[in-house]
Amino acid sequence: MARIKQLSKHLINQIAAGEVIERPASVVKELTENSIDAGATRVSIEITNDCRDIRVADNGSGIHPDDIMLAFSKHATSKLQNDEDLFDIHTLGFRGEALASIISISKLTCITRTKDFETGTKVKCENSEVKQVETGCAVGTIMEIKDLFYNVPVRLKFLRNPNTEFSYIQEIVQSLALVNTKVAIELKRNGKTVLKTTGQGDLAQTIKEVYSSEVVENLKPVLKTDELSGLKVTGMVSKPDFTRSSKKNYHLYINSRSVKCQVIQKAVDMVYKTLIASGKYPFVVLNLEIPTHDVDVNVHPTKKEVRYKNTNQIFNFVRTSVEGGLANYIEQDFKPIQQIEEKIIEFKPIQKEIRIDEDDDTMYVSDNLMQKLQEQITHTEPVVEQKSMILQTEYKEPEQEENIIGQYKNTYILIEKEDGLEIVDQHIAEERYIYEKLKSEKEVASQILFISDVVSVEPSDMAIIKENLDKFERFGYGIEIINDTELIFRKVPMMIAKVNPKDIVADILENIEGDLDRLEEKILITTSCKASVKAGQKLSTWQMQEIIKKWRTTKMPYTCPHGRPISHMINHKELAGFFQRQN
Repeated sequence: MARIKQLSKHLINQIAAGEVIERPASVVKELTENSIDAGATRVSIEITNDCRDIRVADNGSGIHPDDIMLAFSKHATSKLQNDEDLFDIHTLGFRGEALASIISISKLTCITRTKDFETGTKVKCENSEVKQVETGCAVGTIMEIKDLFYNVPVRLKFLRNPNTEFSYIQEIVQSLALVNTKVAIELKRNGKTVLKTTGQGDLAQTIKEVYSSEVVENLKPVLKTDELSGLKVTGMVSKPDFTRSSKKNYHLYINSRSVKCQVIQKAVDMVYKTLIASGKYPFVVLNLEIPTHDVDVNVHPTKKEVRYKNTNQIFNFVRTSVEGGLANYIEQDFKPIQQIEEKIIEFKPIQKEIRIDEDDDTMYVSDNLMQKLQEQITHTEPVVEQKSMILQTEYKEPEQEENIIGQYKNTYILIEKEDGLEIVDQHIAEERYIYEKLKSEKEVASQILFISDVVSVEPSDMAIIKENLDKFERFGYGIEIINDTELIFRKVPMMIAKVNPKDIVADILENIEGDLDRLEEKILITTSCKASVKAGQKLSTWQMQEIIKKWRTTKMPYTCPHGRPISHMINHKELAGFFQRQN
């Protein structure tokens, strides 16, 4: 064996580059993140020479001239001051590897200036050698990369074609733009602007600039905070009837850092499991803010993987956050009701404004009196010490009848809306309502069957049923096992009492298909489907009104439990335009 010797600085950097710089997109990511960490509000990225030439310019704080040589050294960073800082990361970069790796596999020129100096610094790097001179420039930093991988021919050979490599770059820039909404980011390829954000600090506006108005119109905001644990989720998720064919549009962040997090991804998937069809995926932009001591980002050189102190807590918090967003629940800024210190509001009897129900001690207060009380509370000076008192008002507007035109093919309910024509599938609209109703009930009402046919099943299916009798019981099914291949239904859910038990078992077993995961969910889905009005069934106007009224009350009115869209709106302008009308 040869004698042990110290590797050269250049070779050490090239070895590190193999982990940190996988392709041109890796360079763009590292340099753009450095710009953001430097407090830049504008970042310009230009790509040329088949993605081997990269220029990133920003208006950030710049690099101090005394630090410039150190900046290109291995494990040199301004983002960690002591050992404890490694577990209190508040920046995107912190390992001090990127610049040293980049200069070992490219020809780099850096021009930078801080606000404290009238002139800037120009640095040229090649083969890990750094040369520094003074130059004139604006505050900020410009990084120019030339001939990426020029001295690593094997890596250069395995680059994909320029269009593919640029698509990776574009994905990286999109991801950075979506979470850094206060930074105006521009991406150019061969002089042509491909992506540009205005940095207005508004996520919806940024999504519109990165993607389109159509995407934004199909998103729901997500916001949930837990002050006790220090957790907060912000972002937007797509309605279940707006899906994608891959998970490419899962934009997940931890403290504004883009990550590949299976915990968050599975939490999202769990929410959409019964909302979208198999093989379809939502559009997701979610940023989880978490105390730095509860997450470890120093797991992989690319910093894409993280580990949590409490994984289950993160999973449940993200899941409930997304569920809340889809159910139209958005957390509002909480402002405690201002109490009145050492003052008593004297309520004088007002005719017909207060009524007391003697049976349950409920007091009913008229709208006029309630308005007066709220005005008195609003105009009272706030106090420091607040007593435990909650004033709740509930006002329920009378339900408005839907303007139902009729049925189409005895399957679709047609509703005239102010902005167009809404078409609702009667079967899956009622299926969604029944599904949510059954899921929320502690006990499902059952119908005892005095006479029931013997149902034959395969021995393998019978084994599944035997092991899960309690799950069937949970949703109102009473099953008696006769032998290894026969059973009898003693009771079924009240709402499907008229359905043939053979059809019920067949559908449940077909849904299982050897997969026992979420068996209760599959029983619930089958029950909801069987209990719903069928396609092709003629309905009266009253029946249609009832179906629509109940469907409007659901938390997830977008799709049925199988993932099929429930309604479709044809905009009035679209109809008028087709017939060449002005309105």
